[in-house]
Parts: sequence; C-alpha cells; structure tokens
Amino acid sequence: MTDQQLADLRQTYSQRTLSEAEVQPDAVRQFRQWLDEALAAHLDEPTAMTVSTVNSQGQPSARVVLLKGLPDDAGFLFYTNYDSRKGQDLQAQPWAALTFFWPGLERQVRVEGRVEKAPEALSDAYFQSRPRSSQIGAWASPQSQKIGSREELEAQEKQVEQRFTGEDPLPRPPHWGGYIVRPHRIEFWQGRPSRLHDRIVYERQGEAWTRSRLAP
Repeated sequence: MTDQQLADLRQTYSQRTLSEAEVQPDAVRQFRQWLDEALAAHLDEPTAMTVSTVNSQGQPSARVVLLKGLPDDAGFLFYTNYDSRKGQDLQAQPWAALTFFWPGLERQVRVEGRVEKAPEALSDAYFQSRPRSSQIGAWASPQSQKIGSREELEAQEKQVEQRFTGEDPLPRPPHWGGYIVRPHRIEFWQGRPSRLHDRIVYERQGEAWTRSRLAP
C-alpha cells in the first residue's frame, strides 16, 4: 500500500450524537454506561484499553491491557507484574492515561489520573480466580525483561508447575497485583460527520465533576 493510499483511508462517523443534556453527572458512571453498551454490542475486546505511562526521564510508553473493574465507581482497575516496564514507570511517576476505542460504536474514552496499588486482598482474590495456567504464567515470566529464548521461558514454566504440584490455587506472586487509576479527567468522544466530533470532558473538582464541550 502506498503512502497516498494510506492517506486516503477514512470513514464517516454518523451513528450517534453526544450532548451535555444526555450524559450523567458522574464521569465514572457515564463510563460504565458506555461500557455496558459496548458489551451489549458484542464488540471485540470491549475492556481493552491502552495504558500510557512515562518513566523518570519523561519517556512515554504505551501498551494494551484489560480493564478488570471499576472499584467504588471511582477508579479503573487493571493487573500486571509490578516489575514490568509499566510497573517501573508507575513507581517513578504514579500517573497514567487510559484510552478505550470502540470503533463499532464510533466512540473513544480518554482517562487521566493518579495511580495507586490495589489492596492486597483484592489482588489476591483476583489472582486466585484466574485459570491455573495463567497463575503459573505470572510466576514464570519475568515480564519486560530480556530472555534468551522461548525455550527458556517454557522451561521456567515447567519448573513452576513442578514447584506447585498439587497446590490449587497458587499463592499470588509478591511482584504481581493490581493498580487503580483514580481519574481527575475523563473525556467522551463520539464520532460525527465532517470530523466535527462530539467531545464532552469531565474534570474533577473536589468530590464533584464539572462538564465542558471541547472543539473536535
């Protein structure tokens, strides 16, 4: 495909509209409503979100993970290896941006907020609800670290399987658990014709949210 062919790829968005009058006063509850609609539409991976972080030098990085909860309707929960690149970034700079994209509904949501580790009891309960193979994988993989080969990783997996023979569920590794993003800004984006998209942004003011419309 040529650069010009790439440049000519475009789609007109016209399914829905988004107005200040129709959204909820609470940003996380508005997100939950949109997530429910994405689930009802049977979209592929509706809980997938891009998690963007920066390290101590301000270098950004991003990756896609799955949303695993909305604790107290006040945060966005995901799980990972604390020693991974994102874990190291969050240790240095405890802030993150999340992006959800639901092309089937012509929508995206952008979340920005401070990040904290989830309570250990919450991480324990989720870890032990995962398939046993996923529990073993969390013990076996030194996430984001360089390894010599696929065979090395599979050998480590077998060692973990032998270590925990007869034990089910496995204990949660100390290097693995949840993060909760506590948002201070959430933007809802609805595609519209002529690239004049609807954008409603919520900004936290104390315990309440203010709403504004942004130019597309």
